[in-house]
Amino acid sequence: MAYSTCQWSVARAELRRARDQEALDPDTLSLLAMCEWWLGEVPSAVTLAEEAFRAQLTAGRVEAAARGALDLALISYTAGEAGLGSAWFARARRALAGRERSVAGGYLVYAETVSRLETDGELTADGGGAEEAAQAAAQLTTLAETFDDPALRAFAGVLAGLSAVLHGHVQEGFDLLDEAMLTAVGGRLPAMWAGDVYCSVLHLCEALGDLNRMRRWTDAMESWASPLSRRFTYYGVSRVHRLQLSSAEGDWDRVVAELDDRSRSLAPAHGWVAGEGFRELGDVRRLRGDVAGAKSAYAAARDLGIDPQPGPALLTAAAGDGFGALAQLHASLATRRRFEGGRLLLAGVHVAVLVGALPDARSFAERLTAIAQWYDSPGLRARSAHAHAALALAAGQPEQALTRLGEALEVYRQQRYRYGVGSVHELLARAHLARGERGPARAEHATALAVYRSLGAQPDVDRLTDRGRTPGGLTGRELEVLAAISAGATNKQVASELVISEKTVGRHLANIYRKLEVSSRTAAAAWARRHGIGS
Repeated sequence: MAYSTCQWSVARAELRRARDQEALDPDTLSLLAMCEWWLGEVPSAVTLAEEAFRAQLTAGRVEAAARGALDLALISYTAGEAGLGSAWFARARRALAGRERSVAGGYLVYAETVSRLETDGELTADGGGAEEAAQAAAQLTTLAETFDDPALRAFAGVLAGLSAVLHGHVQEGFDLLDEAMLTAVGGRLPAMWAGDVYCSVLHLCEALGDLNRMRRWTDAMESWASPLSRRFTYYGVSRVHRLQLSSAEGDWDRVVAELDDRSRSLAPAHGWVAGEGFRELGDVRRLRGDVAGAKSAYAAARDLGIDPQPGPALLTAAAGDGFGALAQLHASLATRRRFEGGRLLLAGVHVAVLVGALPDARSFAERLTAIAQWYDSPGLRARSAHAHAALALAAGQPEQALTRLGEALEVYRQQRYRYGVGSVHELLARAHLARGERGPARAEHATALAVYRSLGAQPDVDRLTDRGRTPGGLTGRELEVLAAISAGATNKQVASELVISEKTVGRHLANIYRKLEVSSRTAAAAWARRHGIGS
């Protein structure tokens, strides 16, 4: 039923009046619950749906009750209530005992398979998830033919598509997903289930770094959701995804102005996407130098069950604790599914290079290359090239860096990833400078600076201008450590003064020696005195 907001409001008012006069039958209760859900009144919708579920069971309408339980499971999961969602899945499963070969049974197969795909570790063929999806797709195809049900046919196509993508057959998989979603566009797939499919696919596109495909699917979601209801949960979801794309395209003013409110209003109904919105907002605030605002947004993402890394780790690195940032990234990668590692691994390479941990940098780059080869996504290939270019520069191989940077730049431009373009031009400047090509280096430096200025990426602007330069390229924390040792402080005294561990002091010293190209405490202290540090 693709009614407008006004029509859903009128229907709700009429049903509420009828309920005040007499008890509603289970189907009418379910319709009232659906009105509330369409109008964004999720708690009320859940209460009514629970009442309808009990009424359906009392009336002996087991399959209808199971469908209601599955709707409640989906609502609970999208709201971030995984425990409640699992409980409703269990109720649906109990209700359908002995009736698994049914339309409702097909919904259960689909919902449980997708739930496991989204929560269970590694999703490669050898991880088992992709094979399970393929088997469930075959089962749903049989049920769809038996009952001639278009929704089950679409679910089969979705699972077959996800299985193909996770097996590394990305184009084939998205072709199957595109075909399956024609059912949603035609209005033959229940709205909350169609919206969930859109969300799953958009998350996959974002994780694979495929911004062009994400744009196409966001366009499709907006075209489907916008005419239905502006208070419809998935209209809000489509707006958050659109703002994620705006972030990539460099429209950071719009992101800062809108994304906080969009994410907060969406959180009660769809905590997962709202959390992704807060993560994106945190990244933009961080890149604009709003550290407190970034931390606040990252905290909001965590509260909704979203790991906001690598942003918090990059904040830690910018504050001078590169090894602490590296530890955060290792911890986060240990909990991420394979295809979600692309963004973290590129950040990991940059942080590892910053602190001179080249074995970690190489490991991150190799893992990223393996993921890019498996999924064959343009965004992942660009990130891999970007990572290897940074590693090549750190290893004194500017020629190799130039080649890989050219590969990354071409894709970032095609994908309209504005900050990525600026980052590549900055590394191109360094590569040309390492080859003694001062003219090209100045041109690339100017291009990077222009991109950063257009975005409002003030920390990057400061870093590329005199305001951002510190003696020896040391961070603020490294300058503090250097000032203390140049005054004769021991590691223990420095740790006490700066409220850090002695081990962290040692790491900072190692980093200082590397940047200043000295090999002893005495030489570092002498360098500090020459540059007026600690004097």
